[in-house]
Amino acid sequence: MSSQLFLSGVSKSFDGFKAINNLSMVIEKGELRAVIGPNGAGKTTMMDIITGKTRPDEGEVYWNDAIDLTRLDEAATARLGVGRKFQKPTVIETLSVADNLNLALKADRGVFSTLTARTGRTQKTEINRLLALICLSDQRSRPAADLSHGQKQWLEIGMLLAQDPALLLVDEPAAGMTDAETMRTAELLRNIAGERSVVVVEHDMQFVAALGCKVTVLHQGHVLAEGSLDHVSANPEVVEVYLGR
Repeated sequence: MSSQLFLSGVSKSFDGFKAINNLSMVIEKGELRAVIGPNGAGKTTMMDIITGKTRPDEGEVYWNDAIDLTRLDEAATARLGVGRKFQKPTVIETLSVADNLNLALKADRGVFSTLTARTGRTQKTEINRLLALICLSDQRSRPAADLSHGQKQWLEIGMLLAQDPALLLVDEPAAGMTDAETMRTAELLRNIAGERSVVVVEHDMQFVAALGCKVTVLHQGHVLAEGSLDHVSANPEVVEVYLGR
């Protein structure tokens, strides 16, 4: 299986502070990966570099083993199929749930047209499929403003999926959710992975456990440990710098 995303020796400094320090990581096609670490570990900067928002000082970032992402901006990486969900939902609250998805479907990514255009699915069928996937079929006509915090997160994930990304970067999706919403979000992300790669940055260890995937622990801008949650949780350095706090 070839890598979807390949980072090697990536470093980035801001005013003398090394936010990313010789970071190397490989994400396989269809993989679900959790990235954890203390505040200041470099998680956000890593996502900024992958999406073209920030240029690294050194190192390589390759997409599908061929495209150098360090030369591209955010719009270009989005057209390649890199989708990013920030911690705070950015749905259009005055529109209904279905209309938010409809708007996202119409936003052409350029080289990769919308999913409906490439598969021949009708827009209505695709909206119904997305609503079922994000567990909001019974909320389709409600204004997004009336949704719970967790439901808004699911809607935004659905809006990103409407753009058919090959890689989805998700920032702390479980923050502010109820326990039930947290578990349902983990299930949603597990269901999404496989057809696409999903990288989840998270602090909630219960949520990471529910993802049941490989975990990368960042510390001071580089990989401190990698493996199953049980494996990294047993690492004395990880306990000292992160889990023990």
